Amino acid sequence: MTTPRWTSTSDPYISPGHGDAWANDAASRGRVGTQQLLAVETLTPDHHIRAALNLGDEDQVVVRRRLILEDGQPIELADSYYPAQLATGTPLAQDRKIRGGAVAVLAQLGHTPTVSTDHITADQPTDIDQQALKVNKQEPMLVLHRLSRDANGTPVEYVITRAVARLSAGYTYQTQAVV
Repeated sequence: MTTPRWTSTSDPYISPGHGDAWANDAASRGRVGTQQLLAVETLTPDHHIRAALNLGDEDQVVVRRRLILEDGQPIELADSYYPAQLATGTPLAQDRKIRGGAVAVLAQLGHTPTVSTDHITADQPTDIDQQALKVNKQEPMLVLHRLSRDANGTPVEYVITRAVARLSAGYTYQTQAVV
């Protein structure tokens, strides 16, 4: 028996050299994908984020908050968390877009993401979702939690996205048997 190898369309999102993965993803479907940087903050994370990134109680993170748009319509909120020890003093902690994307910065720092683990759930929109995404409180949401690790297994990025389900391109998995 062989162990299946799972891959998904998240690959471009964790690989350097793909530029704006969202813009490319949307373009492949004949759409225009853009994003707006809403905030960059350094803060003490909640216990879920702290555990995912293997941080201590006093450790901080840098969070980059973005609004994701397709053809000008807000479809998703994305918050990317980085250990402050890794991100402070780099473009990850600056309140501006990053040329080449965050993954390129991680690669330059010697922490190229090599493995990501995605956990997908459904939820109702929060008050923030309702306001930013212009949806009502009954609108189904897809929630993705993605933890990316470098080749040493070190957690380097934790992303939480909250997408309007009916506007989402969905999430495609492909499995390949290793023989």
